[in-house]
Amino acid sequence: MPEKPKYYQDYNELLELMKKNDHGYDFDLIEKAYRLAEKMHGDQRRASGIPYILHPTTVACILCELGMDSQCLAAALLHDVVEDTPITLQEVTKIFGSEIANLIDGVTKLGKIPYSSREEQQAENIRKMLIAMSNDIRVIIIKLADRLHNMRTIECMKEQHRRDKALEVMEVYAPIAHRLGIRAIKEELEDLSIRYLDPIGYSEIEKQLEAKSKDRLNFVADIKQQLYDRLKDEISNVYIEGRVKSIHGIYKKTFMKGRTMDQIFDIFAVRVIVDSVADCYNVLGVVHDVFKPLPNRFKDYISTPKPNMYQSLHTTVIGKEGIPFEIQIRTWEMHYTAEFGIAAHWKYKEGITKKNNSLDDRLAWIRKVLENQSDNDSTDIVRTIKMDLIPEEVFVFTPKGDVLSLPMGATVIDVAYAIHSEVGNRMIGAKVDKRIVPIDYKVATGEIVEIMTTKESGGPKRDWLNIVKTSEARSKIRLWFKREKRDENIVEGKSQLEAEFRRLGIHIPEKDLPEFLSDVMHRQNCNTIDDFYASIGYGGIQLWRILPRIKEDYFKKYTDVQPTPVVVKEPVPKKKVSSGVIIEGMDDCLVKYSRCCNPLPGDDIIGFITRGYGVSIHKRNCSNVPVDISKAPEPERWVKAEWTDHIVNETFKATLQISATDRTGLLADITNQLSAMHLFIHTLNSREGKNGIAIIEVSLTVNGINHLKMVISKLSGINGIISIGRN
Repeated sequence: MPEKPKYYQDYNELLELMKKNDHGYDFDLIEKAYRLAEKMHGDQRRASGIPYILHPTTVACILCELGMDSQCLAAALLHDVVEDTPITLQEVTKIFGSEIANLIDGVTKLGKIPYSSREEQQAENIRKMLIAMSNDIRVIIIKLADRLHNMRTIECMKEQHRRDKALEVMEVYAPIAHRLGIRAIKEELEDLSIRYLDPIGYSEIEKQLEAKSKDRLNFVADIKQQLYDRLKDEISNVYIEGRVKSIHGIYKKTFMKGRTMDQIFDIFAVRVIVDSVADCYNVLGVVHDVFKPLPNRFKDYISTPKPNMYQSLHTTVIGKEGIPFEIQIRTWEMHYTAEFGIAAHWKYKEGITKKNNSLDDRLAWIRKVLENQSDNDSTDIVRTIKMDLIPEEVFVFTPKGDVLSLPMGATVIDVAYAIHSEVGNRMIGAKVDKRIVPIDYKVATGEIVEIMTTKESGGPKRDWLNIVKTSEARSKIRLWFKREKRDENIVEGKSQLEAEFRRLGIHIPEKDLPEFLSDVMHRQNCNTIDDFYASIGYGGIQLWRILPRIKEDYFKKYTDVQPTPVVVKEPVPKKKVSSGVIIEGMDDCLVKYSRCCNPLPGDDIIGFITRGYGVSIHKRNCSNVPVDISKAPEPERWVKAEWTDHIVNETFKATLQISATDRTGLLADITNQLSAMHLFIHTLNSREGKNGIAIIEVSLTVNGINHLKMVISKLSGINGIISIGRN
């Protein structure tokens, strides 16, 4: 187990930390702030009996470890003098200036916010906190350090007071620390809160970690050595460390999700830190070569960072011992951001001395919450905070008070099936916080969800499969349709199969279908064609899995044409991305258009996963794309890609080669026509060909394939044009 933090630190320890950090601190300013705080607090004592001055010096030490600047440390030393001693804010301003005084004032206002269980009062408290944060983010960082030290020393308080403070931390301060990306403070606040909210559960997890810590540490050490032996000669400056999951993190998966310790794969994990993004993806390749990756357990937070700007590659693998474990891969900059969050801008960058887009992005959510708050309902801000600060999962309540954990984006239908399959099957509607909501309503943390049912088992609707978020709900809906709606499933399945046949150009007489599909049906355990249709209809057979084999059989039996092999992967919910391209299996990943073929919307395209630079989009008939993907050196890196239905504000570069009868004024006519269409011309080159033919190559900006066709049509009307083609 990690060593417990020292609860109190004095001024000499603060000075040592400042010297060790070599952060250019203003020692004279810190000295002046400490002497004033020491004088004003005088003989004041904490509830534990310790001299009061040790609290602000310890808070300053915490901030120094985060790398905060001199003004922040000075404000931390003085953060209680205005509230708890005779000195006024005006006097502090006169001595230290407005910057430090404003920080003290912001923290003082937060300290005066009394925590209340009434939602309207809570909304007002949170609003004040957000306003202070939006003016200077260092206010909340000081407050987080202050609250962390209070939680470390809360033992001397009465039990109910400890529980109230712990609940406040869990609902407000820990989520804010999470959103700001300050992992160390967030995890310690959560662990200390759980210690007082559920001391028995905390103690049980702590004992289990201690009991098996030696075995796990030996296991992690062996994994680290295996990785280092493989990576040391391939990647320079590689650093490998082990990390232990926080007690609160284990608590969520054991007590709230009903798992055992052995069912949690990432209690201990290995973290690999390298110099560049390219190295991250190279390390991933080595990891998957050394250990077998578990399906659906890879997450790319580099191309798609978390809302708090966290970036890493996460993969769960299994070693020769048969034990699954997690490996995290990141650069040093990503590591600093993951550990210190927004404080990394002070520890490793310029803080707030320069315009910093990344820092602005971190604070944008605060301004957005304040701007979007409803004037009519002050409690809107509470719901927004609950939804915004904990993005990975939501926790909702049933009317009986049971807590359900669901993934972000889960609907009331998911809630119904999480309660019981019969509740979902009999569902006719839902109420959230006593208000009737649509059937596709997405639930949020803290809401009370009441499922309205009928005594008669009307059953789910088929389109619910496109609404639900959880696999549990989806499988239960499919099971109901399998049992209850065979005739309907047959019609639905036949319709789906016919639609896919039309799309693929497969034409088979209906009387020949049973014989043609006999092998496929046999492999799917279907005795008749109706069984086959029914399985497709309720979702037991997924067409995307069997269509490649059907297509291959059709071309072999009915035509002489060989089909183009494709790498088929499971379809996933598609999301529009900023590039205007949907990549199968990836959400909002980095996309670039290959210069070798300059693909345009409307072209048949395919994606190639590059190392460290997202997905490169090619035309399917590009010379750099293998005709047979399955025989490519790394077929798994070729992925399906398609254009979105609506591409907004997106332009593309296209190159045309024009052949024309050479004549005076030809080039002028072409440029005038392009100018009349308001096209941006990147390059325009011409050369003399054989037999009086001129070859003109022009690169221009277009909106897509249809736009380009219109351009070609216009250019074709120019006198002497023989042909126009794309390069």
